[in-house]
Amino acid sequence: MNNDLIKKNNKDLTLHLANDLINVSKNGLSENDIIQVEHLVLDYLGVCLRGGTMPWSKSLKEWGSRTKGSGISPVFGGGYSTVPSIAALINATAAHGMELDDTHDTSVSHPGAVVISVAFAVGSTTGSSSRSIANAIALGYETIGRIGRATRADKIIEHGFHPTALFGGFAATSTAGLLLNLNAEKLTRAWGLMLSMAGGSMQFSEDPLGTTVKRLHAGYGAHNGILAAEFASLGIDGPSQAFDGRYGLCNIFGFEPLLEALTKNSDDELEIHKISMKPYPCCRLFHSTIDALREVTDDFSINPSEIKEIRVGGPSIMVSQHMMRRPNSVMAAQYSLPYTMGASIIYGPTEYSAYESCNLGNNNILKIADKVHAYNDKSLDEAFPEHFGSWVELDSIGNSTRRVEVLDSFGTPSNPMPESAIIQKLGSLITPLDTQLTAEKISHYLKHFFSNQHSPVLEFANCFTEEIN
Repeated sequence: MNNDLIKKNNKDLTLHLANDLINVSKNGLSENDIIQVEHLVLDYLGVCLRGGTMPWSKSLKEWGSRTKGSGISPVFGGGYSTVPSIAALINATAAHGMELDDTHDTSVSHPGAVVISVAFAVGSTTGSSSRSIANAIALGYETIGRIGRATRADKIIEHGFHPTALFGGFAATSTAGLLLNLNAEKLTRAWGLMLSMAGGSMQFSEDPLGTTVKRLHAGYGAHNGILAAEFASLGIDGPSQAFDGRYGLCNIFGFEPLLEALTKNSDDELEIHKISMKPYPCCRLFHSTIDALREVTDDFSINPSEIKEIRVGGPSIMVSQHMMRRPNSVMAAQYSLPYTMGASIIYGPTEYSAYESCNLGNNNILKIADKVHAYNDKSLDEAFPEHFGSWVELDSIGNSTRRVEVLDSFGTPSNPMPESAIIQKLGSLITPLDTQLTAEKISHYLKHFFSNQHSPVLEFANCFTEEIN
């Protein structure tokens, strides 16, 4: 539908979205929705707790400790509590710090790190219950999904904007706004305040030594979204058409925006059901590639010396943004297709240590990386970002060639990760930590929390405050 006609029919699509979110909250979530939120939080806790032990997270926890006791929002694994905006910044950065947090494919963003961090931080202060937390999380995901689709995330990333940074703050505003009881009008004003803080450059993908900022993109969004919601609750207003206005998000950042995506039918499933979970600690774009590589290498059992060439086909950004062959930081390695292919064959695809600094000069990995070549596939470009598909062709000595194409990798809505696999992922992440927590304990706590809709979030969140090394 024509964007001008959409606006004429709806007059104010930003307010329309705000009313949609408020109505979802009033109507409540279905049992299936609650189960999905539970799975999202379970996945989040693993990456957040382990991500909190990364060097950048340790630095942030030390920085945040200056405000220790200024609020009751817990810093997970930090041993202290502080004000919501700082707790959320630290926790969101931790959750986005290992390239293992969830992905909303059509917005090409990582909502869980931002949204769930905000829900715990603000909900702890407002005395919110598990029911309110579940609603707030669902509406944060709903926001990022709709505005990402409307702004055309697949286009903006090619022009240098990082979707998690650009959209995450608005999702955070929605989550915080619901917990602060903002009405629809106030929520639009809060989004208007957030609009002036929105941004996020992909330059980290070009600068192998300046990549730590990417970890902060989720933290910035969480922090700024809380500020926007808090300021709006004080009567400090921003412009009301943050998304569909002449200088709103969709028009100043979007390329051929689809404003109709800000609305949807009431019987459409919520965006929380359109989430991919990541089994591999690398860029989401490579997950289908790794699944295809698994098949052409017989579950990575091939002798690396037998490999002559690996050809990979996928969306254009795979070629334009992900072909650094000699990454010299963890983030750069996780964003490098050649390095990821080598690391998957030498260490297996789930081994995080393969991307650590001590392995960046590993000749066994780099020899394979030099044999990887990427090609733009027009059909996979057309399927992106609804599908992060790719194909792999492997030539081995003896002139044999094997080719496999994967459209939907393990962990996507079409090929979902079951609860048992999420718990297994959680266990693998926290096993190395100095903590009494186990995956089974966390799963038990979480089920108890969501099974009683009146459970206080602060009591639950404080289970994860203990200092972790």
